[in-house]
Amino acid sequence: MGPCIWRLFRTTAGEEQEKAKKESLEMLRALEEHGLGDKKFFGGDKIGIADIAFGGVAHWLEVIEDLVGVKLIEAHIFPRLHAWTKNFKRVPIIKENLPDYSEMLLYLKREGITF
Repeated sequence: MGPCIWRLFRTTAGEEQEKAKKESLEMLRALEEHGLGDKKFFGGDKIGIADIAFGGVAHWLEVIEDLVGVKLIEAHIFPRLHAWTKNFKRVPIIKENLPDYSEMLLYLKREGITF
């Protein structure tokens, strides 16, 4: 994930946040079109190193999106990338090892961690 995404979550509403959101959407669009394409995973039908590298970030991103109220990977905007996140999290070995979404969200709220 690019620095534009983290900047988006760290800025308040306004011109800077809109710029960061636009840059983030452009980066995600390129990732969907050129990285993922029409494949189930970045490497094809099976998970590869790119999926593993991006998968953890995608899992955290969902929690951060809910925490700050800004959605980026929505099904109607990025259908293939959204489907990839769901496919990735359904793989048994991945599913068994991802941190629990609710616990992550609770922890970030309890600790007052902001982005």
